[in-house]
Amino acid sequence: MLTSDLIEANPGEQGVSEQLSTITVGQSRLEGEVFVSGAKNSVLRLMAATLLTGQRVVIRNYPAGLLDAIVHAGMLDEIGKSCRVEGSTLVVEEARPLSSRLDWRGRSIRNTLLVLGALTARTGAGAVPLPGGCDLGDRKYDLHELVLRSLGAEVWTEGGMLCAQAPSGGLTGAHIHLPIRSTGATENALLCGSLAKGETVVWNPHVRPEVLDLVKLLRTMGAEIDVFGQESIRVKGAPELGGAQHTTISDNMEALTWLIGATVTGGDVTIHNFPLADLEVPLIFLRGSGAKFYLGNDSVIVRGGCAYPVEISTGPFPGINSDMQPLFAVYGACARGKSTIVDLRFPDRYGYREEFAKIGVSSRVANGALLVEGGAALEGARVRALDLRCGIALTLLGLVARGETVVEDAWQVERGYNDIVGKLRTLGAKVSAS
Repeated sequence: MLTSDLIEANPGEQGVSEQLSTITVGQSRLEGEVFVSGAKNSVLRLMAATLLTGQRVVIRNYPAGLLDAIVHAGMLDEIGKSCRVEGSTLVVEEARPLSSRLDWRGRSIRNTLLVLGALTARTGAGAVPLPGGCDLGDRKYDLHELVLRSLGAEVWTEGGMLCAQAPSGGLTGAHIHLPIRSTGATENALLCGSLAKGETVVWNPHVRPEVLDLVKLLRTMGAEIDVFGQESIRVKGAPELGGAQHTTISDNMEALTWLIGATVTGGDVTIHNFPLADLEVPLIFLRGSGAKFYLGNDSVIVRGGCAYPVEISTGPFPGINSDMQPLFAVYGACARGKSTIVDLRFPDRYGYREEFAKIGVSSRVANGALLVEGGAALEGARVRALDLRCGIALTLLGLVARGETVVEDAWQVERGYNDIVGKLRTLGAKVSAS
């Protein structure tokens, strides 16, 4: 299936519709088997990497139903690539010479920052719409500018576009010192450094599973990359990169969602394609907080258990990712007692608590921490998905609350969960979508 077919199947945007308007959820116990799809936070980076070569790149375990992935495929088509979906495989080829400017009328995603880096590295210039994605408060793109400027590019904004121009000889390797561990800036440095002249060293990188997945693809394409933990990453630039075949890692956020969903509903669920090595720390917290699960080779069985209060703070990998904290808030809401959640990376990322309150969850913010008073009776309500992670958290609460919960702006959930409604139905959930 061509990307144009996907666009036609999802009208309303130059890329994709945002019009799955609601998900309606009734109180349910999750039971059965579910398969974790390819990781949203990885596959978008892999798609950006296809801009670094004129040869074919095949991405397996591709979550074809993700709205953000469909948007990204549309962006690649607009620039000059041809994206073809064959089941759970994405084939990306070069249909015409790449344009260095992405004129895109539809919804922007934050991955446009990586598109900018890849275009500047490959074509010498780039211009993309200012990034979209989840509103997480003070989430700027200054570190991406730092990466490009460190490698010799000029960067500026103009007419709602973020623009970059490399020197006439192209980008040149350099030492890039990141003031904070940023996943996106680390990934942009990898993309740009792979085609820059000489050696690029990224100091204080954020080395997490999605970054290592990108490293694996870039190595297959011919890049020379050495990773020294959270200390540094060294990239030796190549004159050009080749094609590759690659399998996307499993989505750790989806895996964690099913584990928490099964626990809070008193369910019995076998989760296949479970990325155990990527979730060691969250699993320690959950096991210590009443979840009962049994580990297989690439699966986890969740059976029994009872949610107890949690006390967590987010941090760089292998710690608890900021994306995970709304899920832990659901866990705390279903426990008897007070749970404490601190987001050290995005301290304003507690906006979902107002939507939680409509279902009956009592919480407050004090000294930068979210305090959740669990154990109250939850009642279904009409709520709104403020962003992707808020949306899935509200959906899980709907499984626990009495009556029906209607999640508006449900397209937000589809941005990052492949066939979420179908998988919920497979597990016996009372769910419908419109």
